[in-house]
Amino acid sequence: METYNHVFTENEQEANRYTAYCMRGAAVTAVVMWILNIVGFFIVEKRLMNGIMPVSILFFLLPTPLVRYWKGKPEYLKYIIMGSFLLGISGLASVLTMHALLAWSCPLILSCHFYNQRFTRHTLCGIIVCMIVSHYIGLYVGVWDSNMMLGNATLGTVAERAAYLKQMAAEGKNILIRSFNFYCFPRSILLVMGYLISETLSKRTHGLLQKQEEITKEGERIKTELNAATLIQTSMLPNVFPAFPERHEFEIYATMDPAKEVGGDFYDFFMIDEDHLALVIADVSGKGIPAALFMVTAKLLLKNTAQTGISPREVLENVNNQLCENNEAQMFVSVWLGILEISTGKLTAVNAGHEYPVLRHMGAKFELIKDKHGLVLAGMEDVSYTEYEMQLGKGDLLFVYTDGVVEATNAQNEMFGTGRMLHALQHAERMYPEDCCIRVRKEIEDFVGNAPQFDDITMLAVRIN
Repeated sequence: METYNHVFTENEQEANRYTAYCMRGAAVTAVVMWILNIVGFFIVEKRLMNGIMPVSILFFLLPTPLVRYWKGKPEYLKYIIMGSFLLGISGLASVLTMHALLAWSCPLILSCHFYNQRFTRHTLCGIIVCMIVSHYIGLYVGVWDSNMMLGNATLGTVAERAAYLKQMAAEGKNILIRSFNFYCFPRSILLVMGYLISETLSKRTHGLLQKQEEITKEGERIKTELNAATLIQTSMLPNVFPAFPERHEFEIYATMDPAKEVGGDFYDFFMIDEDHLALVIADVSGKGIPAALFMVTAKLLLKNTAQTGISPREVLENVNNQLCENNEAQMFVSVWLGILEISTGKLTAVNAGHEYPVLRHMGAKFELIKDKHGLVLAGMEDVSYTEYEMQLGKGDLLFVYTDGVVEATNAQNEMFGTGRMLHALQHAERMYPEDCCIRVRKEIEDFVGNAPQFDDITMLAVRIN
């Protein structure tokens, strides 16, 4: 029954502020009633109303400065706020004994919604006590219900009413008992019923808040884990540049920007031996955690297999068969793999369903190399792949990328495209790998603006010195 009490404890200041706000509304209502009575809309004696209304309005307004400037124990403030509310309504009910049931339900509803169950029970008891007390005070000073008058004319003074009540009691018509039976008891029952209904709704509301809190905590936990996964994935990719400071024959640079916390794209480069450099760029189907897990497997298999010294074609054929085993998620990965013979500049490459590479010979423009595409890895077992060769000379630059580069989309649903990519490469500040990657990334950012992106953006470039 008390499972949702923490909701109030954690939001006590907010609950107090909102209750004070509602009481300011009650004060405005009381002012309107006061004005209406002055102009003759109500039948309450003006001097009586002029004495009661300011006191009730002050009680309604008291929580506002208390909430703002209270320096005492915060757990006591809600008792003072609700006590002020009950005293304010008691003043009104003492004058208007037959119009106050709706007013008594207001603190009950507020307490059910914003405070805990125990405090609401205290509030209910306080409401019933204050209602009965204010009603009996109203018999002497307020407006009577006609049923309580037993057909007699309105009695003006307290003395006249006291004498009348005594006379009725002597005649066996005790109005004090009659008013309890007619007014206090049924209204108490209605308030208890209102409490039960409000408490049921309140439990559901607080239960939903608790569930939302749990969801939020779970989301924060997942976010923390995703951030850790991002760091792990980033650490798996070579990201220290210059990558081979002792090798002056070439220069290499790469970057990956995942669309989500973790991505399915990856790049890799590593020395197979002193004269052979392996270059890999790949794009796993899908996004998020599943793609990241598949990416880790594919990356490790490609690197381990390539380091055995076999040809790029054989690397992809072997890795493809391994990825097909137990691939119940039916994921696949597009791969471009090249092995550069550093001493001669000969690059042997193979393309498994990946984007066309881009090559720039010294003094020329960047051009797409429309190589032959094979089937993506993990698409089908025992696939054969075709190698091809490129000759790289001094000053030549090779640029490979994933489809997230050319398929980056702006708010008008236009794609960045290969034309803009080639234009960005051609206008890089310097024809070096890092400058080319930075230029393309900046052009993409300027093109898409604030439009959300749904694909990873990965680039790798190598230049022969």
